[in-house]
Amino acid sequence: MKHFYIYPNTIKDPNLTNTKRIKEYLVNKGQKVSCRELDNNEKISFEDVDIMLVLGGDGTVLQAAREFITKRIPLIGINFGTLGYMTEIEQDNLEESLDRLIDGEYELESRMMIKGMITYGKDGSNLEDIALNDIVIARYGSIQVVEFDVFVNGQFLKHYAGDGVIITTPTGSTGYNLSAMGPIVEPNARLIMLTPICTHSFNQRSIIFSKDDAIEIAITKGGRGAEQRVDVIFDGTHIEALKPGDRVGITTSDKNISFVCLSQKSFMEKLHRKMAD
Repeated sequence: MKHFYIYPNTIKDPNLTNTKRIKEYLVNKGQKVSCRELDNNEKISFEDVDIMLVLGGDGTVLQAAREFITKRIPLIGINFGTLGYMTEIEQDNLEESLDRLIDGEYELESRMMIKGMITYGKDGSNLEDIALNDIVIARYGSIQVVEFDVFVNGQFLKHYAGDGVIITTPTGSTGYNLSAMGPIVEPNARLIMLTPICTHSFNQRSIIFSKDDAIEIAITKGGRGAEQRVDVIFDGTHIEALKPGDRVGITTSDKNISFVCLSQKSFMEKLHRKMAD
């Protein structure tokens, strides 16, 4: 018997219809199932949870990964969203996939995360967070050009002016990075990518770094010395405001997320399907 924890998206499944259906199917198969939304907020012991079933799209997977990072529970996404690059199970093969999970017909795949350390220039204080997908530094509010310097391992790389920059993991390569014309990378690779967003330059190219490299983004004065407000965004949710003099240091995190994989070809199959659409 395995212990499954269900993490639903209550917007995509407002009445928990799909959540209840999956729980009933697993219970009928003799499995233990927990779900915060169905268990009346009773205290749940996560120490013996074998697999977390995340119901939703890529955004829900990111939310679950960030919320449960310290629990070290392998997770698998069931696509009730749209693109679903990070989800493994589609609705048309749901029961077959659940049976394979019960029978242990899967592998675990470790995905790297990145850490962002904000250093505020005004008082030198720090704030730290992690991301599974990406850390985005982007303009705030009305259309304006964001200016910043990029350093790698303490050495100056380039001054950018544009809408911002995306620092992404291989898992995040199919997210905002893809929309910004960045490269698609096999998700279990170990590297860090930098993709500028709409730079005021004819040379707008992504740069791929080693997982051991340290990247630093320094917010500078805007055009003609103007003050600028910039946001740093971790996985599309945690947002902090930056001003000139603030810096964001980005390195590989010592934390990883385990994804449950039913097929070694699943990423390539999904990529082929999405690129054909």
